[in-house]
Amino acid sequence: MELLGKKIVLGITGGIAAYKAAELTRLLLKQGAEVQVVMTEAATHFVGPVTFQALSGKPVFTDQWDARMANNMAHIDLSREADLILVAPASADFLARVAQGQAGDLLTTLVLARDCPLLVAPAMNRQMWENPATQRNAATLAADGIAILGPGCGEQACGETGDGRMLEPAELLEEIIAFFQPKVLAGRKVLLTAGPTFEALDPVRGITNLSSGKMGYALARACRQAGAEVLLVSGPTGLPCPRGVVRVDVTAALEMHQAVLAKAAASDVFIGVAAVADYRPATPAERKIKKSAATMQVDLVKNPDILADVAALPKPPYCVGFAAESHDLPTYAEGKRVNKKLPLVVGNLITDGFGGDHNTVVLFDAAGAHPLPTASKAEVARAIVAAIAERLA
Repeated sequence: MELLGKKIVLGITGGIAAYKAAELTRLLLKQGAEVQVVMTEAATHFVGPVTFQALSGKPVFTDQWDARMANNMAHIDLSREADLILVAPASADFLARVAQGQAGDLLTTLVLARDCPLLVAPAMNRQMWENPATQRNAATLAADGIAILGPGCGEQACGETGDGRMLEPAELLEEIIAFFQPKVLAGRKVLLTAGPTFEALDPVRGITNLSSGKMGYALARACRQAGAEVLLVSGPTGLPCPRGVVRVDVTAALEMHQAVLAKAAASDVFIGVAAVADYRPATPAERKIKKSAATMQVDLVKNPDILADVAALPKPPYCVGFAAESHDLPTYAEGKRVNKKLPLVVGNLITDGFGGDHNTVVLFDAAGAHPLPTASKAEVARAIVAAIAERLA
């Protein structure tokens, strides 16, 4: 329920992408938002107002002269109650009219009279999007402080392929959730690690652990939502990369070490969330090891300590470590912070969050231990980001 209590006006203009607005309405409601739909006359030729009334549970407005408002001023009343206006899809015609300040129908009048933020998700043929006039209009809107979401690139209804597709509903949902988050890391570059590592014994077997990567991915998402430029170095997971985050995929600890050290010096913050294997096989077998003996011995060598190496740089980023322990959390987490000279360590017991969707963590810094409430990993991630931003200020 990441949009709980938010009031959103969803404007829909004419275009085949109008059908996606139905799924977007459903997703917004699922996240707790209250959605009021406003459609242009052209939009009703693609999807009927009854569809959106059924989905949103509210009457749909299409007419500038709609008398259902007591003062007959839907363009004023609807915008005054809204936290946000999103137009998706936003046609080329709509972008042009808004850029010129026109108010010829309810939606453009509503946009012109608004006192809340406006986001638009363009949707049109690739040549319409690339047309210099459309690009001028988009630049004008951006200069006026209107956020332009997309467009995406891909196959279009006309059969052509290129820029101009409306972003998918799930992508737009992520952008809206991010929009409402405080930009406490704006202008910062954040480097994170997440997931397990896999240290090969032979071509098919290896040493790994049960880390799901969920906490690291939640932190990458939260940092991006807080306005940061985020690079995620990830071990093997089945998780999708958070929108707007650049991901580098690695397998073994040595690969993760190399990827992190290549970017650490240029980062403002480094968050080591990955469950990196402490040891690796000294000599991995080139072929599959056959079950030929009752016992087997494997020589292990120590992996480099990624977090310690980053913290030891001449000008290190603000380093945040993670300590997932089976017992005696305060001793081990604080010991890790002191030994590696870290300003902040996030500690948790593996029974409280390893692999799950919720977590219970304690922040350890020079001032002591600071427990955070048990919450979803998305909420915990935002609390950690707020704590980092406060310490960076």
